[in-house]
Amino acid sequence: MTKSKIEWTDYTINSVKGKCPVDCKDKQGKSYCYARRMYDRFKMNPEIRWYPPAFDLLDNLKKPSRIFVGSTMELFHPSLPENWMEYNLATAKKYPQHTFIFLTKLPENLIKFNPYPKNVWLGVSVTNQIQYENALKYLKNIEAGVKFLSFEPLLEHIPLHFADYISEDVQGISWIILGGQSGNHKFFPPKTWIQDIENAADNAHIPVFEKNNLRKIWDKLPRQEMPKEENDELSLR
Repeated sequence: MTKSKIEWTDYTINSVKGKCPVDCKDKQGKSYCYARRMYDRFKMNPEIRWYPPAFDLLDNLKKPSRIFVGSTMELFHPSLPENWMEYNLATAKKYPQHTFIFLTKLPENLIKFNPYPKNVWLGVSVTNQIQYENALKYLKNIEAGVKFLSFEPLLEHIPLHFADYISEDVQGISWIILGGQSGNHKFFPPKTWIQDIENAADNAHIPVFEKNNLRKIWDKLPRQEMPKEENDELSLR
């Protein structure tokens, strides 16, 4: 478990080690995955393996915290044994005072572990229109404490409308993250793309969290709102 520099979480836990099997690419076909670059640069062991000691420090973490599980790995990839994710979720149940955040690019696999514990926030990464539509399609039948969309990196204009958010298909989406593409192949979305998503979220009363990397092109202070939680101590921090 590591103290995180990611603005929307407190700690990261990587219970699965190795080089992520999903190589995320931008519109030019260039990989932008920081985790895969890290494994290549430092010649780390690429073998995908289970690493339960990642959870060892949880017993010492007294203050309710947000914990991002799998920051360097696609935990919902079909090549990973299902009992690994089952262990992750059992751990979340064991520590109900904390919030465990999972993020995937493969929303079609979420149903395997449904329903999720109430202290689990479950998000889908969205970079383009097709991924957005898939996220809504597969999230609609998922039960979790919070369901969210992470538009990071936002690589194309994705038109959202108030009607999308109040339809039966997307009921329960309660958070949006916005960010640009960092690393060797930087890309920051035009202001109009950001504003359109903000407007749709505001109309639907959905909180928006803008990553600090948008400061490079966004002349407004980043909004960093969090979804409301049953745990008041977390929601008011």
